[in-house]
Amino acid sequence: MSAHKYEMMLIVDPQVDDASVKKLVEKYLEVVTAEKGTVDNTDFWGRRKLAYEIDGKTEGIYVVVNYTAEPATSDELDRQLNLNESIVRTKIIRKDAK
Repeated sequence: MSAHKYEMMLIVDPQVDDASVKKLVEKYLEVVTAEKGTVDNTDFWGRRKLAYEIDGKTEGIYVVVNYTAEPATSDELDRQLNLNESIVRTKIIRKDAK
């Protein structure tokens, strides 16, 4: 298998403070680097209003990450993110998909 480029968007619970958001994201990105993937770019967009209410929340902290990894690594990252209650939503798309 070969590595692919991915873009991941996270929406973190707005009650989490900024320093904790950075730590949270770094912790999950270790899943990528531990499996010999690379984190190409991390962009903290900050607090934004959600398009629609999710679990009673009307805003969230947006983070966009570009990374390169094996598909299995990306699946594991997604699995772990979905277990964390501080993560309101995640979306991972493959950037190099035709």
